[in-house]
Amino acid sequence: MKIFVYAISKNEAKFAERWAKSMSEADGIIVLDTGSTDDTVEILKRNGAFVTVKKIEPWRFDTARNLSLELVPSNADICVCTDLDEVFESGWRQKLENAWTSETNQARYNYIWSHDGDKNGICFYGEKIHARDGFKWVNPVHEVLSYENGTPKAVTINDLTLHHYPDNNKSRESYLPLLELAVKEDPKNDRNMHYLGREYMFRGKPQKAIETLRRHLSLPSAVWDEERASSMRYIARCYRQTGKIKEAERWYLRAICEAPSCRESAVEYATFLFHNKNYHGVIFILNATLSNSVYTQSYITEPACWGALPHDLLSLAYYHLGDYASAIEQSKIAVSLSDEQRLKNNLKFFEKLMINNES
Repeated sequence: MKIFVYAISKNEAKFAERWAKSMSEADGIIVLDTGSTDDTVEILKRNGAFVTVKKIEPWRFDTARNLSLELVPSNADICVCTDLDEVFESGWRQKLENAWTSETNQARYNYIWSHDGDKNGICFYGEKIHARDGFKWVNPVHEVLSYENGTPKAVTINDLTLHHYPDNNKSRESYLPLLELAVKEDPKNDRNMHYLGREYMFRGKPQKAIETLRRHLSLPSAVWDEERASSMRYIARCYRQTGKIKEAERWYLRAICEAPSCRESAVEYATFLFHNKNYHGVIFILNATLSNSVYTQSYITEPACWGALPHDLLSLAYYHLGDYASAIEQSKIAVSLSDEQRLKNNLKFFEKLMINNES
């Protein structure tokens, strides 16, 4: 079985050697460099990668990905697309070979998108491992693989993990115009519409975000409840930014009802309630979501919602209502999920209050 890794690069010198070593289990490492001005190309070549240099104008991620895929030998059985700020856990090739069958043409694996010190970093399934033929990349940004023959036959490999260590100083300025281009090219693409609305929110454009996210919700293809709930939650967030609190609350409730098994909307709404001193509301919402929510490992997941945050909010709400026993119970859970000193201090404080209250 022939396995090739392929990637695009530009000014990735600080990641290049680590990445190449992580990918060295492959039969070949192919890189399309799109115009590095640092030592990326030299480092990659020194570590066994085959590098082609070509500038992409106008810049699109899908164009670059497709050109890099074209460089992979036609006799490759499996193509593995990664970025230079990503690292496989050792032994990845054997795990891939063990799971791949004659029927398989795509693989899903654990993708750890963030490493921020929290015990619950963002983790979802990656899908960038595929057969040599029948696939192409689409979308100017947030590009995805498209399979020309319908639905690919994918295998999920739960013990295959790719870690992402992003350069947070890298500019993302091109994302907004590329997302606007993506929506212009395909205004019926619900995924791109959702991403564009989210990007407007990130860029401090709440009104444009609300308009775009509502367009997402109106699309016939926008049927994934998690993503729909996420759009509703972002709309609520934008209304909060513009001071329309009642509208924000209405959209939070819609988001919770849209995907009741998802925790993110409920936790954000509970945070909103806590800041408005509605402690009974916090307790009601969080106890309901903690008993019914399901971790789906999608990109919608927000790690804080699955870590200490909901238990921290509950402990504080119980404290404000004078229920110290419940505050201690939730505080202990929060401490078990995070090393944050504030949570440890809170637990000691609640326990001291409990002792004083009983004496």
